[in-house]
Amino acid sequence: MSLRLKPTLRDALAATSAPLAGIWVCSGSSLVAEIVAGSGIDWLLIDQEHGPNDLASTLAQLQAVAAYPVTPVVRVPSADAVVIKQVLDLGAQNLLVPMISSAAEAEAVVRAVRYPPRGVRGVGSALARSARWNRVDEYLLEADRHVALFVQIETAAGVAEAAAIAAVDGVDGVFVGPSDLAASMGLLGNQTHPDVVDAVKRTFEATRRMGKPVGVNAFDIAVAEAYLNAGATFILVGADVALLARSTETLVGQYAIHTPSNERESY
Repeated sequence: MSLRLKPTLRDALAATSAPLAGIWVCSGSSLVAEIVAGSGIDWLLIDQEHGPNDLASTLAQLQAVAAYPVTPVVRVPSADAVVIKQVLDLGAQNLLVPMISSAAEAEAVVRAVRYPPRGVRGVGSALARSARWNRVDEYLLEADRHVALFVQIETAAGVAEAAAIAAVDGVDGVFVGPSDLAASMGLLGNQTHPDVVDAVKRTFEATRRMGKPVGVNAFDIAVAEAYLNAGATFILVGADVALLARSTETLVGQYAIHTPSNERESY
């Protein structure tokens, strides 16, 4: 049997001149992931770094969204080669690796997603969903075509090395994290500070000079539009948990639903 895998985020970005909008899935819920996938959004991010996701919940979410025309990306918790191997074997075709601050770190991640002799990824295609249990023809020989690697720059050191990071063969794009970047610059919680915004834009410029797509996280629509105008080609515009938190707060405010503190039950 011969099966075809979905196009990667690299392919999706190359196929359009329009920016791609994404939603962060942090809840760990396959049901929520499926709801997001059916919204019409271009791509979604299943988060293992800050979300309560293990291998089993990540697999369930990949399976839940597979029926929809959305591109799922998995953010691994770190650049650990074993974790990357396991997530790839689950069938994740698009990886985002956080906290990459040098070309050497980027090169190590590239090796982690590639099979020998070009890399160190362990071979388990007959056992894994990645190759659909050897139902994808020539998966071992063409794995690079089926996997897209994006690295996250979110430190001042990473900004300084952005061009070198983006230039690494096998890095398909860069994603900028303004929150951790702000923290690394001594501006914790102030990701819209002019110095942080300037650092984000300098990362955009360096990445685009290397011919690679660049994305960013921006939940505020005005900030998002400014980054799109500055050259971002893919962007995260919200997160499932944040959307739920804000919408429920709004609902409570609209209906003035307040329980006097002396009437609340104690547990």
